[in-house]
Amino acid sequence: MPSLSHHTILHSIPNSTTPYKYHPPPLFPCKVQVHQTISPVRLKKVQSPNQAQGQQTDKQASSTMNTKSSILTLFSLLLLLLLAASSFAADPDLLQDLCVADLSSSVKVNGFACKANATGDDFFFQGLASPGDTNNTMGSLVTAANVEKIPGLNTLGISMSRIDFAPGGLNPPHTHPRATEMVFVLYGSFDVGFITTANKLVSKTINKGEIFVFPRALVHFQKNNGDAPAALLSGFSSQLPGTQSIPTTLFASSPTVPDHVLTRAFQIGTKEVEKIKSRLAPKKK
Repeated sequence: MPSLSHHTILHSIPNSTTPYKYHPPPLFPCKVQVHQTISPVRLKKVQSPNQAQGQQTDKQASSTMNTKSSILTLFSLLLLLLLAASSFAADPDLLQDLCVADLSSSVKVNGFACKANATGDDFFFQGLASPGDTNNTMGSLVTAANVEKIPGLNTLGISMSRIDFAPGGLNPPHTHPRATEMVFVLYGSFDVGFITTANKLVSKTINKGEIFVFPRALVHFQKNNGDAPAALLSGFSSQLPGTQSIPTTLFASSPTVPDHVLTRAFQIGTKEVEKIKSRLAPKKK
């Protein structure tokens, strides 16, 4: 048998004594086609029982690892799909001409079930025509025009509100978890702003006829900086944007947030917490 040197291998090729020079495989494996006239030489290796058992164990371990790898790959794909879906999350798209909300329906869906017959009243609301009563602690009142007031807004992804302010009135820091908000000044002058997740305040003074935008879910506020009544119109990218007032959420929830949580979070004493809770508690009728 010829000796092997410099990666040269002699194969048994009919009518040929030319040596075949072996080339190491490239970085990426290639699909190899073997010529039919080449007869591969197979060597059968005699294995001991221990070696056979070891190989069987290796095969089982390899199979287990492949199964785990497949599960991990599937989980990763599902996670990517969920992230992609959440990045486009918004109010559900309309799949028909209209879907007027049946506010009395017991069917629970993401939004409201559609009622059978629609009328013009389902798309009408006059609640924003007149100023609201601002005689309260904050000196402001929000009048919403959302799907709960206008059933025809169901699945349309928009809503409005009117915010009236007494002189110096404040719409306290709050968030809309499901919508971006755009405000238009009807009359008056306002100090407005929002806080980013990097804790940066973005603020501006706006006047009659001007607009300001609050990104979805970020904490924001509006304050009448004048000595006369003022008003805003708000537009939302959701039929029901939701509102969480920061002071009310923390100090007037039901059940209430424990005092020891609030004292630690705000670095104040229990007496101060109780005083704030008493001032923000809903008035008993």
